[in-house]
Amino acid sequence: MASSNICLDCAVRDAALCGSLDDGELRALNSIGERRRSPRGSTIIWAGDESVICANLLSGMLKLATSTPDGREQIVGLLYPAYFVGQPYADEADNTVEALTDVELCVFPRRQFEHVLEDHARMERLLLQRTLTALQEARSRMLMLARKSASEKVADFLLEMAAKVGAGGCRPAPGGPLTFDLPLTRGQMADVLGLTIETVSRQLTRLKASGIITLPGTRAVTISDRAALEAIAAAA
Repeated sequence: MASSNICLDCAVRDAALCGSLDDGELRALNSIGERRRSPRGSTIIWAGDESVICANLLSGMLKLATSTPDGREQIVGLLYPAYFVGQPYADEADNTVEALTDVELCVFPRRQFEHVLEDHARMERLLLQRTLTALQEARSRMLMLARKSASEKVADFLLEMAAKVGAGGCRPAPGGPLTFDLPLTRGQMADVLGLTIETVSRQLTRLKASGIITLPGTRAVTISDRAALEAIAAAA
C-alpha cells in the first residue's frame, strides 16, 4: 500500500505518530496499514481478548473502558483524532475500546507493527514519547478529579470537548457562541468525571440557568459565555 495513497488526504497526519516519520519509515508502516470505518457503538477491541491490532485514530472519538468487580463499566480514558490505539508487545488487551461516534482508523496488525518498530528504532522511540505524554495527561486528569469540585469538573470537561470535538460545530458568526454535539451521554460524563448522573445533570442545569451555556438538543451544547465557563473551570 503506497504511502501516497493512504497518507495524502489524512487529516491528522501532522499530529499523529506518522507526522514525525521520514519517507522510509512511512513506507514500512503503510505497507501493513489499512483504513477502516466503524459506526458509533461498535467495539474495536475487547478487554481480555488477544491483542491483534494497533491503530491511529483518524476521525471520531473512542472510549477506553474496564469492568469493576461488580460488573459495571468504568470509562478510564477518551481517545481523540491523532491518538494511538492499542498495545504493542502486549498479548492481551487491558481495556475495551468502543466507538463513541462514527470513527475512521488506520489499522496495523499488532505483530507486524512490532516488527516494523524493531526495524526502525527511531519510530519506537517516538511511540514511547507519545505513550509517556499520554500517561502524563492521565495523571493530570486524576489530579483534576481529586481536587476539583463538581462544577469545576463539568466546566473543565465542556471546555475540553469544545477543543477536541468543537471543530465540527458551528458558530453563527466568527467569535460567536459555539454549538457542538457531546459524544458522551450524561451517564458516561458522570463515569469520566467521577460524579453521579444526577450531579452532572444538576451542574448542566445551573450553567444553563446562568446563561453560560444553552442545551438546544439532547446532546447539543452551546457555549454562550466562554470566559465565565473558563473562570469556573479554573477556580480550584
